[in-house]
Amino acid sequence: MGPLKDIRVIEMAGLGAGPLCGMMLADMGAEVLLIDKPGRPSPEALIHVDKIDPLNRSKRRVCLNLKTASHVTLLKEIIGLSDVLIESYRPGVMERLGLGPDACLNSNPRLVYARLTGWGQTGPMSDKAGHDPNYVAATGALYHAGSSGAPPVTPPTLLGDASAAVLLVAGISAALVSAAKTGHGQVLDAAIAECTNYLTTYAKSFYQAGQLTDERGGAWLDGAAPWNATYVTSDGGYMVVAAIESKFYEALLTALDLDEDPLFANGGQWDKEAWPQQRAMVAARFAANSRAYWSERFLNIDACVSPALTYGESHHHTQFAHREAHWVEEGQVFPAPAPRFSLTPLVATEKPKNSDINQYFIEIGVSESSISAWQSEA
Repeated sequence: MGPLKDIRVIEMAGLGAGPLCGMMLADMGAEVLLIDKPGRPSPEALIHVDKIDPLNRSKRRVCLNLKTASHVTLLKEIIGLSDVLIESYRPGVMERLGLGPDACLNSNPRLVYARLTGWGQTGPMSDKAGHDPNYVAATGALYHAGSSGAPPVTPPTLLGDASAAVLLVAGISAALVSAAKTGHGQVLDAAIAECTNYLTTYAKSFYQAGQLTDERGGAWLDGAAPWNATYVTSDGGYMVVAAIESKFYEALLTALDLDEDPLFANGGQWDKEAWPQQRAMVAARFAANSRAYWSERFLNIDACVSPALTYGESHHHTQFAHREAHWVEEGQVFPAPAPRFSLTPLVATEKPKNSDINQYFIEIGVSESSISAWQSEA
């Protein structure tokens, strides 16, 4: 099931973008084998939660000690029988294990060897540690998150990891198509910082055009305009306004009973001098009633106005509920796979992790001698 059915993926255990990429490939039907290592803390333990990890759904898992020769031999054989390898170690680690691109592609010329790091395989920062906010900060995106007169806000969206995972899925898919046509795999060098930077192309086009400036909160794109901002309601909720086009702007004013106010008349939408006053008036309107009131008020009005939901509230969203955009596992709610395929639907499942791993190795063609040697030193 899924468009990537029968594609075998080896995922070297890591954090963030690597597991997310593997999850997406598994959701698309790929057979993902997670190579874990002894004593590695689980993602749940690292963030101090006692919950299941959705990033490992639909994956098989085996624990290998890559300091043991028989375990390395087994892994080499598995890689030789696979289509994709994902690794997120620092540059040079896989080479020292004898599992670098040259060695793996020599034994499996069609292999897509996907390398994921923070800064890339080369360059003065290639060995430097970092986390999501560091990579996002390097692109300029973090600087522009926040309000005028306040420090930039570190967004809890894991933008860097998500950007890298999505682009790596796209890169792997493209490389698989190329391998199917040419018979040759290739190495993908995915840097989280570069992937994030790539996805800022649209925002940076506004910056180049002068519609986004170094003054945080000073342009229409980052909240200066009253028709593209977030407002507090009487009960402490938030309403998001993105009435950019004139028809939405007019609908917004009508819904707020501001359509006849002289401050908003005569092309006032783009009158930057009037924006502070206009914003104050719009804020006063939203502050007069609850989020529920305004949500209902704009429900059937096309003005691009909607409530800002928490993660906990989001799975109750009417549209998400109708399209079953979340799935439940052990009482926890997670986003369902996307996009939707008409012929090969995506399904999030929880496969056995270790119980059938020996049989799986036999089914894909791993030699009995390699399996026996691994078991004897497990």
